[in-house]
Amino acid sequence: MTIVNSIINWINYKRIYEIDLYREHSREIQQEVLFNLLNSAKSTEWGEKYDYRNTKSWECYSQNVPVSRYETIEPLINRMIQGEKSVLWPGVMKWFAKSSGTTNAKSKFIPVSKESLDDCHFRGGKDVLAIYYRNNPEASLFSGKSLTLGGSHQETNLSNKAYYGDLSAIIIENLPFWTDFHRTPPTDIALIPEFEEKIAQITKTAIHENVTSLAGVPSWFLVLLHYILEFTGKSSITEVWPHLELFIHGGVSFEPYRTQYKRLIPSQNMHYMETYNASEGFFAIQDDPTSQDMLLMLDYGVFYEFILAGKTEEEYPVTIPLWEVELGVNYAIVISTNGGLWRYLIGDTLVFTSKDPYKIRITGRTKHFINAFGEEVIIDNAERAIKGACHATGAIISEYTAGPIFMTESQSKGAHQWIIEFNTPPADLGKFTSVLDLELQGLNSDYEAKRHKNATLEMPHVLAVPTGTFLQWMRERGKIGGQNKVPRLSNNREYLDDLLRIYAENKLNNV
Repeated sequence: MTIVNSIINWINYKRIYEIDLYREHSREIQQEVLFNLLNSAKSTEWGEKYDYRNTKSWECYSQNVPVSRYETIEPLINRMIQGEKSVLWPGVMKWFAKSSGTTNAKSKFIPVSKESLDDCHFRGGKDVLAIYYRNNPEASLFSGKSLTLGGSHQETNLSNKAYYGDLSAIIIENLPFWTDFHRTPPTDIALIPEFEEKIAQITKTAIHENVTSLAGVPSWFLVLLHYILEFTGKSSITEVWPHLELFIHGGVSFEPYRTQYKRLIPSQNMHYMETYNASEGFFAIQDDPTSQDMLLMLDYGVFYEFILAGKTEEEYPVTIPLWEVELGVNYAIVISTNGGLWRYLIGDTLVFTSKDPYKIRITGRTKHFINAFGEEVIIDNAERAIKGACHATGAIISEYTAGPIFMTESQSKGAHQWIIEFNTPPADLGKFTSVLDLELQGLNSDYEAKRHKNATLEMPHVLAVPTGTFLQWMRERGKIGGQNKVPRLSNNREYLDDLLRIYAENKLNNV
C-alpha cells in the first residue's frame, strides 16, 4: 500500500493546506462564504424580500434577516416540495432530508440542494479521509471497503417531483458510480426501508468482504454488529473483519457506547472519528485522535452565527459571528447554508474549546431532550404522550422524569426509562406504558423508526414511585421553591440513577 498511500497523501496535500489556513484566515473564509451565499440567492423570492443584492456586510445581514425556525419557513418548504423554484435557493429542489419534528409537525423536511451535497456533505466525507490519512499515513482503508449503515428514501406523497429520506440515504443515492467499488453493501440493499431485512441482507453480503471502515450512528451499528456475531458465531468483529481500522460515527454521543465497541472490536489498530453531520449540513470533524473536540469546518457553504444558549426563546435574539465567540460559553447554533436555510436556529448547543483553530464540543439541544439513539424526543412529545396515556387510563401524574437505558452486555437493545409519581395511579400500568409508547410513536417519526419491531428501542420501562419521592430528591439537590422545576427529559442517567437510589433506600427502610 506504500504507492497507494503516497498517491493519496499527495492528492490530500492541497486540501490539508487549505484546512490549515483556518487558523489564520477564519474570519475572511467565513465572510467569503456569506457573500457567496447572498450572491447565489439574490434572485430568489427570499433574497429579493431581504434585499440580498445590497447586503454588503454581516452587520447588515443580521439586522435585516430574522432568525428563523422550522415553523416559520415550513410554508416555503412545502411550496418547494410542490415543485416551485427559486423560493429559498435557486432552481427546483429535488431532495428533502426527513428529520424529527417540532411542536407543530411530526417530521421536518430539510431542503438538500446539489450545492449542499457537493460542497458540504460530500466534501465533509472527503475531508474525513484526508484528515485520517494525515494522522495515519500508513492506513490501509483502500485495501478494502467501507460499510455504511444508512436509512432509506422514497417518493413523497406531496409531489411527484420531490423525494425525501434520511440524509444518509440521500447521500448514498447521489454518490458517484465509482464509489460502489469501495463500499458495501450495494445501493439496493443500503436503501432497504425495513431495518431488520436490511441488516440481514447487509450481513449476508458484508461478511464476505474485506471491510476496513464503518460509518454510521453508534446505536444502530451496535444492533448490526451483534446480529453479525450471532449470524457468524464469532466472538468478536475482528474475527469477521481482521483489517477493520476505522469507525466514523456521529448523530449521538459515542461515550455510552465506547466500552462496548472496544469489547466487540478488540484491536489495537482500531480508530474512531466523530463527525458533526446533520440533515442541515456537515459542520465539524474530529481532527485530533487524542481529543474529543471537533474542528469546525469553515468553507462548506455554511455561515455560522451563535446565540447564548439561554436566549434562544427571545423574540429577537442577539447573534454573534464566529470571530466574536468566547471559549467555554454555551451557544446555540444559527446557520445560513447553500441548501437555502437562512439564519436558521438548528437547535443544537456547543461550546468552543479552541479559537486557534476553532474547535467545538457538542453540549446538547436548546431544550431538554432524549437523543441517546437518534430518536430526538423533546418535551412537547413527552407532555402530549403523557396526557394521552393519562386520558386512556384515568391516571393523574404528579411528577415525572425520563432518560435512556443504554445498551450493555446484558441489555442488547436500548430503551427509555420513565420514573413517575402518580397522584392517581392507573389501574393497569402495562396499558399506561403501551399507550405512552404508541403516543410517542405517533408524535415523533424518529422514535417510531427506532421502536419499529423493537429494532433499536424496547418498550419503555415505567417505574411508579411513592408520593414524596420527587420532593425528597429536589430537597437533596437544594432545588426547593422558587423557579426550580423537575427536569423532564435528560440524555444521560444522572437524574434517573439519583432517583432510583432514593427509591431503593426508602423501600429498604420501609421493609
